[in-house]
Parts: sequence; structure tokens; C-alpha cells
Amino acid sequence: MAIAGRFLFLRVLWSRMFSHRTDWKLSPNRFTQAQQELRAAGREVLDLTISNPTRAELHYDAETILQALVNPQAMDYDPQPKGLRSAREAVAGYYGKQHNDIDPESIVLTSSTSEGYSYVFRLLCNVEDEILVPKPSYPLFEFLADLQDVKLVPYPLLYDHGWQIDFPSLYKAVNHRTRAVVLVHPNNPTGSFVVDEERSALNQFCREYNLALVADEVFLDYAHDGAARATFADNREALTFTLSGLSKISGLPQMKLAWIVTSGANEQVSAALARLEVIADTYLSMNAPIQLAAPLLLDQRHSVQPLLLDRVRANLSELDRGLAKQKSCRRLDVEGGWYAVLRVPVTQSDEDLAIEILRKHSVLVHPGHFYDFPNDGYLIVSLITPLQDFRKGIAKVLEPLNP
Repeated sequence: MAIAGRFLFLRVLWSRMFSHRTDWKLSPNRFTQAQQELRAAGREVLDLTISNPTRAELHYDAETILQALVNPQAMDYDPQPKGLRSAREAVAGYYGKQHNDIDPESIVLTSSTSEGYSYVFRLLCNVEDEILVPKPSYPLFEFLADLQDVKLVPYPLLYDHGWQIDFPSLYKAVNHRTRAVVLVHPNNPTGSFVVDEERSALNQFCREYNLALVADEVFLDYAHDGAARATFADNREALTFTLSGLSKISGLPQMKLAWIVTSGANEQVSAALARLEVIADTYLSMNAPIQLAAPLLLDQRHSVQPLLLDRVRANLSELDRGLAKQKSCRRLDVEGGWYAVLRVPVTQSDEDLAIEILRKHSVLVHPGHFYDFPNDGYLIVSLITPLQDFRKGIAKVLEPLNP
């Protein structure tokens, strides 16, 4: 058998061995290949895509954090499906101090928001049922949906002096297979919050079609103006699952603690929580040391969030200073979160532009299509990049874009 024929034969065999849900394109894309080439060449790259706060040169109280993990109670195995009561009370305390009182019994702990999505999708959906998701938004949704045999149907966010949900498109997207609407509050990467009028309209939409709301609030505490925004964790107008966790709240993604808060009508909440508890009991993914440390780890937000917000504001000011010197680019309005969206001239695809910037100027930015922007002409930069790197990198990005 010829070599080409043998490889084709093996690929057919492999396709029969593995599930269709994992039939992803696993070879690196052109953008990733360009990054690998620069690393192999030993070139220094200014990374303007940093999302990991532990790599953003922030000061953490390492001694206190590590000491919190040394707890003799961790030697006892107490498998609580929804998570240890003390940890759930700590999460409820987080909401009580900044928002409204939340019943600890309405909280299910997970190791990550991704796991939280998995639980909620499993709770709500049969095979090939549909979930409405915002576009643009975080690219992880596609993989989560594939693994749960769920179909994603996008609804657009429109930009006109700020971002808004396109409700006519939302109504066109719903059908008998639709089970829930995902919203990201504030959205990643647009940084737009759901306003009160949109919240009311979403609740009405969900009641009309008997749908659940799934609210991702990992960036909720990072409003750039410092004003607290309302959480969906106390939303009673529709069955609502609110996801968040330590990764962003305390800037501790390595401390794997997240949660789902269930709210809505009492009967719906009770039925949902009974089923979620069985799902969680099946996996029991939470570990004792992190749960026991939850109160202290959540308290770290009081020192970490001001550092992150100062960094975000400083980099945003630096970006605006650079944009003021040229006319061809602008940034879109952003209210919260860690990212900024640049509107740039469409001279080539976003991916080609990002690769060109990387190869010619050794600066890493994300093309808009990574976040499902519908057209070319968008670049995404992280606002938690160390200030010196951001200043140097954004100057290199903007200079060639100015005709």
C-alpha cells in the first residue's frame, strides 16, 4: 500500500475509533504557526494578549495564600455534592457584601466556569438541542457545546455608540429546540454590560419561550468606572444560572474554584438544584484544601482587584494617547473587563494582519475572528499587560496602521 493510501486508511480507522464530538481540526492554524516560528527563532515577543493574571507582574500575598491551603481538616474526606457548606457560605458572603443576599443552598461549586457550563448544558439539553450565544464572544463556547452534544446558535451584539443586544435577531433565532440564552456580563471581549432594559427584555423573552438564562459574570467586578453593576445571581424573573469564580474575581485561576448560583421561581429552582446535585455528585470534582481556603481566597479580591483595575485604566489611557496621534484606527467603547477592541482599516484579513504584526514587529495581538466578529477590521488587546510592555507594543501595532 502506498504511503498516502496508508495514511488515508489510518485516518478512516481513527475516525471510527473516536467520537464525532471530538472531530476537531487539531493541526495548528497559521497564527499559531507564526508564533511557534518566532519562538523557535529565539525572538522576543511583546504579548498583548495576556489573560493570565498570575503572569501579569502583579503583587500577590503569596504567604497568606499558601498558608490558607495548609488546613488539617483537609485530611478528612467529606464528599458534599454541592460543595462544603463553609465554602458556599463564603461565596454567598461575596454576593451579600456587594449585591444582595444569596442562599448558600442555591450554590453549586465547580472546579471552573467551564465545568459549570457543562453541568448546566447537561441539565437543560438533550442531544442536538440549541443554546443561544452572543456574537462576538468568548471562543470556548464551541468546544463546550461539542462535548455536550449541544448546538450553538448565535445572536448578534450590535455596535452603535456602545454595544446592544439585537433582540429582533434573538427572536428569529429561537425555535422548539432552544433551551437557554447565554449572556456574558460584561461581555468578553467587548466589555459591554447588560443594561436594565435589556435584562427586562431577556427575562420576558425567556418567560415567553420557557427558556433559562445562563449568565457568565466572571468579569463583573471590573467595571472601569468603579461603579458596581447588578448581578444576575438574584434574578427571579426567569430560571437563571449565574457562573463565576476565583479565576477573575481574585485573579487566581490556578485555585480551581468556581460556582453556579441558581435563581428564579421557587419550584423551578428546587427542581433544577435537585438535578444539579446529582450531576455534581456523579463527578465530585471539588477538592478539600481549596474549599476550606475559599473564604481567604475570596478575600484576596480586595487587594488584587484594585491592582488589576489600575493596570486596565493605565493601559487604556496609553492606548488612547496612541490613537490620538493617528486617524485610521479607533477603539470601541468598553465598560468593563480586561480587553479592548480596535477598529482598524480592512486591507487584509484580521488573521493576516495579526500575523504580519507578529512577524514584522514581534507583537502578539488577537484577530477579531477569534471572537467571532462578523467582519474583518478588528484587533483585540489585553489591558492587563504590564504597562511598559503595553506601551512599547501598542506603539508598534499602531505605527504601521497610520497611513
